[in-house]
Amino acid sequence: MLGGGGTGTFGERVLALFRNARSLAGVFFVCTVLYGCATMVPQAAILRDSWPSDLPLQAELQDVPFFPQTEYQCGPAALATTLVYFNVATSSVDLIDRVYIPARKGSVQIEMLAAARPFGIISYTLEPRLEIVLREIAAGIPVIVLQDLGPGSFTAWHYAVAVGYDARSGTVVLRSGDHRRLVLPLAAFEYTWKASGYWAMVTVPPSRMPATADRNRYFEAILAVERAGQPRAAAVAYEKFVERWPEDMGAYIGLANAHYALGELHRAETALRRALERYPNSTVALNNLAQTLSDEGRVEEALELIDRAVAAGGPHANAISETRTLILQRSKQR
Repeated sequence: MLGGGGTGTFGERVLALFRNARSLAGVFFVCTVLYGCATMVPQAAILRDSWPSDLPLQAELQDVPFFPQTEYQCGPAALATTLVYFNVATSSVDLIDRVYIPARKGSVQIEMLAAARPFGIISYTLEPRLEIVLREIAAGIPVIVLQDLGPGSFTAWHYAVAVGYDARSGTVVLRSGDHRRLVLPLAAFEYTWKASGYWAMVTVPPSRMPATADRNRYFEAILAVERAGQPRAAAVAYEKFVERWPEDMGAYIGLANAHYALGELHRAETALRRALERYPNSTVALNNLAQTLSDEGRVEEALELIDRAVAAGGPHANAISETRTLILQRSKQR
């Protein structure tokens, strides 16, 4: 799905209709927005009837910057909004080439996610729930959302940034189009948002984790920034990850690999020893630590560890055997 228009004549008309709560698609839309038909906006209806006790009733991130979008370029504007909020030196103009597809007059979600990573920023897709969006805002994190602002069967994809909400008035606050502070009923917002499958994303610095991060999906988000050539950001993010999930073996390995890529062998060693404290028989940790120690010239220690890994066997036996051969070669060269 592409995010495109929203500031031209059509987009302005749609946003104006939201503000005065008149019909977007006849009586059907009036029913949805004004009376909160639960079948059309189930998540807003649940929040209206039962607000979570641990979720603040109101929050608004007033310091979130605002980039008025030019025609069809809501994607770069929305992404710049969240990146600049976390002190990334960029702008909506700078991001056009990264996310905007001229032939399709819009931006696809995969490009929105990918464009943040070269800055050393973690991009993460949220669980498709309205409550999750509100929890991120309450935690101080603005949320990019993908809406369909088209009337009836007409589709008009649009990226906006959710920056606030108020349970008492039942509203959400967006940076949208050329509106710095667009206030919509939660039901109206959900109605436009659900067509995208409730798609939403956040961009956070590696030292900060989304409030609602899922363990497995956030691990994949860190891997993605590491693969984008940002080992420093990955190392910081893995460290935060193991603070929340200290039993996660993969995160220790990822942390060690990131430090290894940076040439920080001592830090890689520390991460692997932390892994072995929890999982002393991990052949991956034993192999990688042996490799690291060998690189540091500590061949005898490396051989002791790699022999433990060889004795354990398992699915990585061939790679472990190759590491042992390399360490033996180095021992003969001493």
